[in-house]
Amino acid sequence: MSSPSRTYGRGPRGFTSLLLAIVTLLAFLQLGSASPSRSSPRNPADEPLHGRQTSTGDKYLVGVGKGDITGPVVEINFAGYASTDQVGTGLRQRIFSRAFIVGEVGNPRARFVYLVLDTQSGDTALRNGILEGVAALGPAYSMYGRSNIAVTGTHSHSGPGAWFNYLLPQVTSLGFDKQSYQAVVDGAVLSIKRAHESLQEGFLDFGTTTIPDANLNRSPWAYLANPAEERAQYADDVDKALTLLRFKRASDSKSIGVLTWFAVHGTSMLGNNTHVSGDNKGVAAILFEKSVKGDPQAAEGFVAGFSQSTVGDTTPNVLGAYCDDGSGQMCSFESSTCADGKSQACHGRGPAFQKLDLGVSSCFEIGRRQFAGAKALYNTPASLTPIVGATVSSVHHYNDMSYHTFPLPNGTIAQTCPAALGYSFAAGTSDGPGAFDFTQGDSGAPSANPIWSLISSLLRAPSPAQAACQQPKPILLDVGELSAPYAWSPNIVDVQTLRVGQLLMIISPSEASTMAGRRWRTAVRDAAASTGVTPPGVAPLVVLAGPANTYAHYVVTPEEYDRQRYEGASTLYGKWTLPGYVHLTLASLKFLRPDAAGAQPPAGPTPPDNRARSLSFISRVLFDSAPAGKKFGQGTVSPAGEYARGAVVSATFVGANPRNELRLGGTFAAVERRRGTGCGRG
Repeated sequence: MSSPSRTYGRGPRGFTSLLLAIVTLLAFLQLGSASPSRSSPRNPADEPLHGRQTSTGDKYLVGVGKGDITGPVVEINFAGYASTDQVGTGLRQRIFSRAFIVGEVGNPRARFVYLVLDTQSGDTALRNGILEGVAALGPAYSMYGRSNIAVTGTHSHSGPGAWFNYLLPQVTSLGFDKQSYQAVVDGAVLSIKRAHESLQEGFLDFGTTTIPDANLNRSPWAYLANPAEERAQYADDVDKALTLLRFKRASDSKSIGVLTWFAVHGTSMLGNNTHVSGDNKGVAAILFEKSVKGDPQAAEGFVAGFSQSTVGDTTPNVLGAYCDDGSGQMCSFESSTCADGKSQACHGRGPAFQKLDLGVSSCFEIGRRQFAGAKALYNTPASLTPIVGATVSSVHHYNDMSYHTFPLPNGTIAQTCPAALGYSFAAGTSDGPGAFDFTQGDSGAPSANPIWSLISSLLRAPSPAQAACQQPKPILLDVGELSAPYAWSPNIVDVQTLRVGQLLMIISPSEASTMAGRRWRTAVRDAAASTGVTPPGVAPLVVLAGPANTYAHYVVTPEEYDRQRYEGASTLYGKWTLPGYVHLTLASLKFLRPDAAGAQPPAGPTPPDNRARSLSFISRVLFDSAPAGKKFGQGTVSPAGEYARGAVVSATFVGANPRNELRLGGTFAAVERRRGTGCGRG
């Protein structure tokens, strides 16, 4: 078990360890070949639907389910911080897949599945496995497939990795691990199966509430690049609204689950935490599910999903970013650096940052704040708006972002680019700083040591077309033009939108910044209202979810891109990524109309499936044995006598390597409490 500490890492972190691992991989490949503010009441994407309504709305088929996806909790690198040092040493909280199914009552083919995984993101490999797993369940599940299953991640940075489809995010985990991958796939498929088995007629209600103190903008310098007249429409530089969708069955009016969206990074647990958890959203979900046990208005098996929204420039470190160099000064507003001009000492502070507990207390508090807001909204049904309009539909296709051209609203032609990461990507953020001399806001000629340009060119020097396309981003890793031994990063992305009644869900492959999400939602809302997608006279409701389906890093506004902070440098497809995403979404909205009759656009180019050819340098468990004369699970030191309330009770037992048996749906250890003359599990 790790010692409590406020340090934020040990040895190389973030990009530094990623880069060192890349250099090692390159050598191998060459050898082988030869502060909180007010909530905005003016966010046009969150406007109420003609005031509050008290009717029950239209009937739908609704179902919820939950499955354990806790993979190997030891000896596997965590996904999120990209630190080779962050390797699992134990379990704090099991992680889950939560499935929500919505369908038309009279049309068994008109359904969608919304998955919330306690993972860093959705992913192409995971999605392929989930689609295959659902198909293997048999003909009764044939209505679920590519177009109507959305795989979203909570963006927790505290879960096992090694399940990614592309090479770059595999590097720090030493490749692909089938056990880690299969645990997520199997748990997700089980959650869908359980949701499908629970399907029955019911109703949906939608509402929003304000959570003023659970997120902060970690890149306000980039946000301020957006037009002043646009920023004036909003009181906050992050979305403070939590949106909730309540699932209620018709037979007895009991609630069976809630699905929420709120924007905050899953980085409450620090980068040197090595115990698996669902981070703040995992806390919020478990608190909600526990809170309704015994509630006569809630059904048994209630599922609470806390999904991610415009997460890109948010942080749960709501006290701000300070220099841990003894100065007590806040980090540079423009570059998140300290007095030495470097980013290493700049760290965000969560609400309980003083506690030396790897972020546990801050994580619980940010999760509790999300839970409290959601539960208060759930407990005031009069504030919820019924979902109306019987249509349930979905649209999905793939698009290659490499030199993809499209018209902007003013008629000019814009172009996206093959994937690339800029120099500021290596600087990290105040949630997890980088190392060496990389800084955020590094555009044009990079300020970092020229040695990094040499290392970058050893991988692949960007083509002239790529360098021009990505301007003003100085390219550090030209990942979209690297394909040996297989694709390093996605160029092909999922374009997906789900719709039930007047509610539309944009499924984003990238972490959208606050203003990027606002523009995207507003464009969809306006188009849905003007093209007959939603019921006549009913204002569309739009949410944005992600990162989903495949992990395509970030998406920011063109103005934020020019500032080239971490989020802009991590916007893979260039300055016009956001307008490209918006154009693709709007072009596909016609397939959500009631008269579309289930039609879909051409599927587009299929992303590469790298599961069978992925490298892996992860060793298996070579030897695991109980000591002589002992057996696994046997107690060696038992609690003695009685203990006062609040005292620490400890016991020691013989444990096996958790990788030998994941105990999905179970537990590695149970604490029991004696009740009377019997013994019951507490």
